[in-house]
Amino acid sequence: MAADKVDPIHQFHINTIVPIHVGGYDLSFTNSALFMVVVVVLASGFLMFSTAGRALVPTRMQSISEMTYEFVASMLRDAAGNQGMRFFPFVFTIFMFVMVANLLGLFPYFFTVTSHIIVTFALSLLIVGTVVVYGIAKHGLGFFKLFVPSGVPVILMPLVVSIEVISFLSRPVSLSVRLFANMLAGHITLKVFAGFVVSLGALGAVGVAGAILPLLMAVAITALEVLVAALQAYVFAILTCMYLNDALHPSH
Repeated sequence: MAADKVDPIHQFHINTIVPIHVGGYDLSFTNSALFMVVVVVLASGFLMFSTAGRALVPTRMQSISEMTYEFVASMLRDAAGNQGMRFFPFVFTIFMFVMVANLLGLFPYFFTVTSHIIVTFALSLLIVGTVVVYGIAKHGLGFFKLFVPSGVPVILMPLVVSIEVISFLSRPVSLSVRLFANMLAGHITLKVFAGFVVSLGALGAVGVAGAILPLLMAVAITALEVLVAALQAYVFAILTCMYLNDALHPSH
């Protein structure tokens, strides 16, 4: 038990809560699934509760909801134009899920679902899949103009098209790894400094004095993690908007 308390990787372990096995597949309800449900419930509950009154003079909670709405709407319009607003529910849901999941993971003994590559990769595949499906449904074969930039000499076209295709296919990887790596690294660093505080504090008065610096570092990293949690949600959402712009305007 003592080793678990200072093990920086222990916080990312997947634990089965309700074992479910169907046809040889493990569909068990885990701590990761539990916290994804909690994230959805918290985000939905906050938005419903804060906007239930719809007061002309908004309360603080209503103001937060309205500012979040306008923030995402403005981000989507700037990246994809007014046509992009048809994707507003999609982008807003992703932004809120990532934001709440990131912030929820900062609480002690809570689980950070965005620190697992399978979760962030699934979100990234959903985004890129939406771009491809909508782009082909809307523009047909014209969607593939996305891979043929205008003004490129014919002799360079095969090389440029290859680069564009590879760049497009790498989007799910880069999008998912960016979020996963930031959350993983931040939580590991925080746990390491917190472990220093516990270990040094157990050595007596001299250890307690030596634990002051790691404690200050842990506090500073916690503040930084709050900023990173919000920033990564923004980056994930703005890149989603930019990718959706490709589905709306593949020839640009």
